[in-house]
Amino acid sequence: MSQNLISLSLSDEQLDQVRTALGVLEKNLTGMVSLSVDERVEMTKMGPKSEMFARKAYDVLALSPEILPGNFDLQEFGADIRALDQLRPLFAQLVRLVRRAEDTEMALGSDIYRAALDGYRFAKAAGKGAALDELSAHASVRFSGQGRRKGGEQGAAN
Repeated sequence: MSQNLISLSLSDEQLDQVRTALGVLEKNLTGMVSLSVDERVEMTKMGPKSEMFARKAYDVLALSPEILPGNFDLQEFGADIRALDQLRPLFAQLVRLVRRAEDTEMALGSDIYRAALDGYRFAKAAGKGAALDELSAHASVRFSGQGRRKGGEQGAAN
């Protein structure tokens, strides 16, 4: 292989432990929500400046709860702030892990695809045979409609 960005092998035990850990996360984070596209578009969003305002508003309102109408839930307002503060570090860790997972998937895919292209090129150089015929059939589907490219991966495969 001309490229090996990653070499990764996980045991069944490791995969079981990861599945268990993911199950624990899902079990303990059941209160999280999934929003539809429409809900995302419609909702009021809080950026950094809005968050500073909202935190200050909570502090001020907590000092003077008597100014609020009876249907204003100050306790829920505070609980939402506390939940956000508790979850943000976890979300940051999850985002880092997801980015590494995406990069790992991309690197594995690239290694696999480059090996396939190299193998196809070697099979073509070796001449005719059942293996070449089968690879050529799949390559013709993969690269249909693409002309020969200079120095590119597809050019190497064609």
